[in-house]
Amino acid sequence: MKPLPWPPPISGAVYAGGVQLGAYALEGRGADERDRVLRRCSTNVDNLAAGRWDTLLSSAFVVEEPMPLPYALLLVAVLGYAEYAYGAWWTAAVFLFGHVTATLMVYGVLRGRAGRETRRALDVGTSYGFNAVLGALTSALPRGPVRTSARVGLLAVAAQPLLRRGRTFTDAGHLAALGVGMGLSLVFDYLSRPNHPKIG
Repeated sequence: MKPLPWPPPISGAVYAGGVQLGAYALEGRGADERDRVLRRCSTNVDNLAAGRWDTLLSSAFVVEEPMPLPYALLLVAVLGYAEYAYGAWWTAAVFLFGHVTATLMVYGVLRGRAGRETRRALDVGTSYGFNAVLGALTSALPRGPVRTSARVGLLAVAAQPLLRRGRTFTDAGHLAALGVGMGLSLVFDYLSRPNHPKIG
């Protein structure tokens, strides 16, 4: 039996727990204060166009409301396995790279064409980074049909919201982040050793 890693992969749980606690703390503040904090941390077009590049980081640590339990558990599971398979620094780097890259891609598309409401929309949360890590983590699946099917299936699920009415720029951001993660996974396929931890 393979020994459990030490220290255990808990960075994802610490991150998700911190974000969740922050969301509950924001809920306890007045509506005006909560809105001010969220807008200050948001990577919307107005903030980025004004040079508030710090929001590229701060936006990953706040959410508009507490995360639903199923999503929070899935976030912990994905980040936890990524940390187990590749390490905490790898996981954090992929998460932040995917979060920042997808945000900038969306910003590049919206900057010259978004209306006032979209330019000021809240854009915070963990989902871009989550999708990037999920996409990159496909490199831990067994090579061949399993890995290919997983990638195609995830891309299809992420693209589905874009085909419906009422789609938002965050739907495009989720697909972009997943694509960034899968692009990284192709690099990992080429560079990684065949004996790194696999799922299954």
